[in-house]
Amino acid sequence: MSVVALGAGAFVLVPAAAQAAPDGSGLVISEVYGGGGNSGAPFQNDFVELYNPTDAPIDLAGLSLEYKSAAGGSGGSLTLSGSVAPSGYFLVQMAAGNGAGVPLPAADQVGTANMSASNGRVYLFEGSGQFPATEGDIAGAEGLVDMVGFGTAASFEGSAAPALSNSTSAARTDAADTDVNSADLAAGAPTPTNSKGETSGSAPEEPTEPVEPGEPVAISAVQGTGSVSPLNGKVVTVRGVVTADYREGGFNGFTMQAPAGDPDDGASDAIFIYGNSARAEIGQSVEVTGTVSEYQGITEITPDLVTVLDESLGEVTPITSWAGLETHEGKLAHQSELVQFDEPFTVTDNYDANFYGSFGLARGESTLRQPTEVADPHDAAAIAAVKDANAAAFVMLDDGRSTNFNSNKDVPLSYLTPDNPVSVGASVTFNKPFVLDYRYNAWQLEPTQPISGAGAEHVTFGDVRAENAAPREVGGDISIATFNVLNYFPTTAEEYEAAGLGSCSVYVDRSGEPVSANDCGSTGPRGAATVESFERQEVKIVNAISTSGASIVALEEIENSVHFEKDRDFAVATLVDALNEAEGDGAWAYVASPESVPSDEDVIRNAFIYRPADVTLVGESRILVDDPAFGNAREPLVQAFAPADGEGGETFLVATNHFKSKGSGTDDGTGQGNANPDRVAQSEALLGFVDEVSAETGIDSVFLAGDFNAYTAEDPIRVLTDAGYADLNVELNGGEPTYNYDGLDGSLDHILANADALELVTGVDVWQINGQEQVGFEYSRYNYNSTLLYDESVFRASDHNPIVVGLDVVGDETPTEPEPEPAVEWQRGEVYDEGDVVTYHGATFVAQWWTTDKPGTSPWGSWMEQGASVACEAGQATEWTASQVYTGGELVAYKGDVYEAQWWSRNEVPKKPHGAWTKLGSC
Repeated sequence: MSVVALGAGAFVLVPAAAQAAPDGSGLVISEVYGGGGNSGAPFQNDFVELYNPTDAPIDLAGLSLEYKSAAGGSGGSLTLSGSVAPSGYFLVQMAAGNGAGVPLPAADQVGTANMSASNGRVYLFEGSGQFPATEGDIAGAEGLVDMVGFGTAASFEGSAAPALSNSTSAARTDAADTDVNSADLAAGAPTPTNSKGETSGSAPEEPTEPVEPGEPVAISAVQGTGSVSPLNGKVVTVRGVVTADYREGGFNGFTMQAPAGDPDDGASDAIFIYGNSARAEIGQSVEVTGTVSEYQGITEITPDLVTVLDESLGEVTPITSWAGLETHEGKLAHQSELVQFDEPFTVTDNYDANFYGSFGLARGESTLRQPTEVADPHDAAAIAAVKDANAAAFVMLDDGRSTNFNSNKDVPLSYLTPDNPVSVGASVTFNKPFVLDYRYNAWQLEPTQPISGAGAEHVTFGDVRAENAAPREVGGDISIATFNVLNYFPTTAEEYEAAGLGSCSVYVDRSGEPVSANDCGSTGPRGAATVESFERQEVKIVNAISTSGASIVALEEIENSVHFEKDRDFAVATLVDALNEAEGDGAWAYVASPESVPSDEDVIRNAFIYRPADVTLVGESRILVDDPAFGNAREPLVQAFAPADGEGGETFLVATNHFKSKGSGTDDGTGQGNANPDRVAQSEALLGFVDEVSAETGIDSVFLAGDFNAYTAEDPIRVLTDAGYADLNVELNGGEPTYNYDGLDGSLDHILANADALELVTGVDVWQINGQEQVGFEYSRYNYNSTLLYDESVFRASDHNPIVVGLDVVGDETPTEPEPEPAVEWQRGEVYDEGDVVTYHGATFVAQWWTTDKPGTSPWGSWMEQGASVACEAGQATEWTASQVYTGGELVAYKGDVYEAQWWSRNEVPKKPHGAWTKLGSC
């Protein structure tokens, strides 16, 4: 407690700041409840209750409360205010469910988090925004005042509290806080208590006399032009046409819109009507009398009287253009109005679809990009420009329901079906109007009725999978790939416990069967929980590797079996056995571990597998041993390869890497995630290591492959490119994404080549099979919902997309007298001047300036590849090429569409949003 002097003989007690106090001397989260409003729920809202066990008031200034799903992203953060009295409670009301139960006691503060009824995480911490999503035991973390993880929560204090239900909360026992959730909190009937000591909501009001309608006012007058209605709290009468019916699904009401409203006056002509008496049919003209209120960002009327009018008020015309809706203010001016866009939209986020039936959409033909994928992290203006462009193009697509499918697993999913995967990158076609509403702390497009099944009558999605059934052709004699295999652990959680190596908590399906490991300790297994679950995981990975066509695969996130009293190569050998069972004996082999390995390795490692028919090993593998830069990451592994056939073939080195993740470590404030300085140090150590191996072996061509946990423009990748390595996906493939996080595409995975290796490269493809696929198709979500999405296909075999690179490395088997090359064929050592035309590997190139360079090595080099002529609806076009310089007005064909250049560009993919190209039509 702080004491502040006021004058002689006078003083006042100032509430002390909250601090983490496992000895019970500080503020604690005393109860969490996420089943509010669901079937069988005793209360209508979720809530979090705080308790002050001390004899002095505790100030909440500077503290925030955040909810995260059990293993996913943030469900919202709330900046707290006020104080908690000595031995007093503080009740924070969260989102309402489907209307079941009674009201909570009067809340001390209101948040918007829609909490899971069964599993989740609640953080009380210093500061604002989001608390780092670190997994495991986070007791004592910097800035953390208290935290409760319950059910299958990926993080917790000590260990997680029990799983909950619609009718149970996790409540602290005698306000104890030993920093062990499982010991401190027990499941039981919810007992919300506010700062006044009240434990139940107000009794229902007595019926009142029927309300007579007043003089109608325009809906736009109710909405106003600000975030709060100018008539908030007033009884009004409005007229409009019913545009959406939500009597089912949890919204409990309908939307109405005035057809004759002014679309340009800055005030919406539509409004949501909420409550058990809010019932009308779509298309009816109605008059509503009721009280205006604001609920979590949406203006609504709770009706006392709904009257169907005899005379039609006309038809509502939906908004068809995104123009004017790019800002919050622009959307607010059309809140609850009908929209049916005839412009292109693209799915950019599907992570929460199997939880809440919602997706993120981007206006245009491309997904949204991670700012540090395309802009220098140290250029604040450039980063801000990307963020602003993302915000201007983004809107959510919801299902017209408040259902949390994770706590209602027997309710079939909205939109997602085995035949409707709704992949990131899929085009969106609106077949019916939607309502533009603000719900769940974001702008949403709500269908006019709750979605059932795929919802194709309302909206359809393009098929991204068809063009990704196999990787694109990359040319060459052989190919190399990098593939993060999503914690491929033949040692299951079940086996680990049975062997007496440790204990595990697991994630379970809707029938209670174990599916995947939750927490087996820092050196325990991280993959499948049972043999059956592992087999589901393995078959997808095997199918993906086989279909990739790669000759060499650099693997990341595979079990380091030495931790389980097995040979270090047990896991990679298991994978090779499965591949050979699928393709035939001897089709695949693995690179054996080197004799010398680090003394303290992670439970996951890097590895190589390869096709002996394509390549042979040159010497033994090498691993970077005990370098301090890799104290928190997987050490790089290097192997030399040569083509299996043909004398004089090129020998080359490949290093497989898996740098420190962004999930934990120090945040350097540059917007590159946690542990960025660590990854920079790892890049520098990697360069020294491969230089050493190259010098010792005399092999000049070096490839760096793997999951670098760094986006393309971030410091760790720039360290490598500044050292002369070309990021092949960027230089030769337009920078396709390998990962999607929080609705933003980017590449954490890379294959880089030094100058010598670059001369071998014939093509690059990022095979889009994982990063853009909804997590519900993963083995780890098997039977999580009555809609079974899992299959044995290549899609969602992991969470990272593989990169495949073609190489021309095979020499002539039998030397012959060389025949004179045609005059137009490029010649090594020949000097070419501006305008010279040559052919190379079947492609035609034009020199921009004096050069001796080989064509096709860089899109920024001296040669411009000439695209083939294509007949399109918009006119004659040429195939787009990365190295061609376009100055404006040219027509190019790209992936079945024709585009016109608006200004100078080079190596800018036509589908890039807000870029140099305008789409004209199909080709």
